[in-house]
Amino acid sequence: MSTSPETAPLVDLQRLFVAIRRRKRLWLATALLGLIAGAAVAVVLPAPPTAVTKVIVVHQDDSPTDSGTLMRTDVAVLSTTQIAEGALKKLGSTESAEEFMKNYAGLGLTNNVMQITVKAKSNEEAVAQAQALADVFIADHVRRSQAAAAAQSKAILDQRKNAQDELTKVDQQIADETGKGRNANASTLEGLYGRRAALASQISDFDSRAQQAGIGSPQVAAGTQIVDAPRALPKAFLKTTATNAGIGFALGLALGIAFAAIGAVSRDRPVLRREISTHLGASVLAQLPSKPRGPARLWRRSRAVSERKRVATTLVRAIKKDQPQVSLLELGAPKVAAALAVDIAEELDGSASVVDDLPKEDVRKLVAETKSEVAVVGAGDPEAAPDERRIGVGTVSPGTAWTDLTHLGQETVLVVKAGHANTLWLHTVARQLADQQIPIVGVVLVDPDPRDKSDGTLWDGLHTALRGRAKAAPSVHRVSVVEHEDRIDELAARIAERVAVVEPPTRRIAPVRPVAPPPAKPPLPEPGKVSVPDHLDAPTKKFAPVKPPKRPTPFKRDHGEPTHKGELNAGLESEKSAEVS
Repeated sequence: MSTSPETAPLVDLQRLFVAIRRRKRLWLATALLGLIAGAAVAVVLPAPPTAVTKVIVVHQDDSPTDSGTLMRTDVAVLSTTQIAEGALKKLGSTESAEEFMKNYAGLGLTNNVMQITVKAKSNEEAVAQAQALADVFIADHVRRSQAAAAAQSKAILDQRKNAQDELTKVDQQIADETGKGRNANASTLEGLYGRRAALASQISDFDSRAQQAGIGSPQVAAGTQIVDAPRALPKAFLKTTATNAGIGFALGLALGIAFAAIGAVSRDRPVLRREISTHLGASVLAQLPSKPRGPARLWRRSRAVSERKRVATTLVRAIKKDQPQVSLLELGAPKVAAALAVDIAEELDGSASVVDDLPKEDVRKLVAETKSEVAVVGAGDPEAAPDERRIGVGTVSPGTAWTDLTHLGQETVLVVKAGHANTLWLHTVARQLADQQIPIVGVVLVDPDPRDKSDGTLWDGLHTALRGRAKAAPSVHRVSVVEHEDRIDELAARIAERVAVVEPPTRRIAPVRPVAPPPAKPPLPEPGKVSVPDHLDAPTKKFAPVKPPKRPTPFKRDHGEPTHKGELNAGLESEKSAEVS
């Protein structure tokens, strides 16, 4: 049964989180810069002197169900040029109303309480401006309330006048109808009397309402007032600095994490063990931390050295079993590769030298700094003696001369820094080493993620991994098709298993096996010396021709004649006797 290949996710969350965590220096640096910038803003650009006042505003149409609409209207009225011009006129200032409106603001605390905040050049000026704004707003609010009451009173008086005119007409009609005496219509008089009573009632109501409206809204005028006198706010320098620094820290942290996430997705640099192992086509043998920086050197140096020694011991055990020369090729970690090569040479008891082919000659510098007794030679020096082991140290970074890598070693161990190279370059390194027929024994991963628990092992790479060398003969130098058919069978079986699981079915082709050469033929003898066997000169045996049998006659047995078989045998016997003679 065929299974469709698994679709790779658009964004690998594990890889994204690991990449963000590895770039913690970036987003911590941006967060620190934001913190410093926020604190600097509080110092360089201090808050101007500020004054606040609170005004209680009574609305004529106020109700408990109001959702704050009336207070929002008052805040909008406060931010008008009419109020700003009135306050400036009261202060005697020549500043424009538009500029003054930028320095104050209103805020509705409740449905009836508004706070006015004013910024100025000094505390005294801010307090004076806040007082002027509050006075102008209160006067404008009371004036608008009284104007509304006056308009309402006028409207009521106009309606009363209309009702009085109509009542005069009704009285005139009643007088005319009453003057007819007995000819007067009783029903008409009754309707006129009812109409006159209704109009009289309306006029009385209009009189009372007009008197009420004429009084105005005394509760509005009396209730709208300043409840908190204007006062200058104290300058809380520490609080302002801490607030600005916290805001800058949060913005810087968010910006740094965003940059790290975008870089992790766009740069495509593998950091997980399984990704690096897959792209290079070799298993991860060990991992080493990067060189400690800063104060961490004091307590992490011994641990890093011990881990490097342990990895060097593992590689030395593999080198002692095999004769081919092994090289260390770095990708983003030249100093770690140089230190690892020196440790390997020291573990070989002085019988090995190091070939320094690094661009900056890190091996020579390290040997000079540590005063090690390891011999360091150049890539162009003469070949090593038969009993001398050389460990080549080179690089596979961009610009590498690929054809020169064969002089450093027949096999190689890659020292790769996690997150240094992108996927394309890892594929390039694997392809170039394969073209040069340099097997990759394994990968030493430098500066891995401490929380990465992926395996990083290629189970179909047993012929080059260290775990497969125990099955190989000690004299094996390279991966040979003829000498290691069992490994080819194992590799073919594993590849077929992987194809059956993750790839659609294809035609299965048997692995190519070497054709054994035919056995060597003996050389031909010289002419004239060829002897012919005796049996080849013997006369050819003559066989008697097959004759058709005679057809027996009827009743032949009754006359004592020989049978058909007897006749044929008799003829053969005579021929045989003649031949022998």
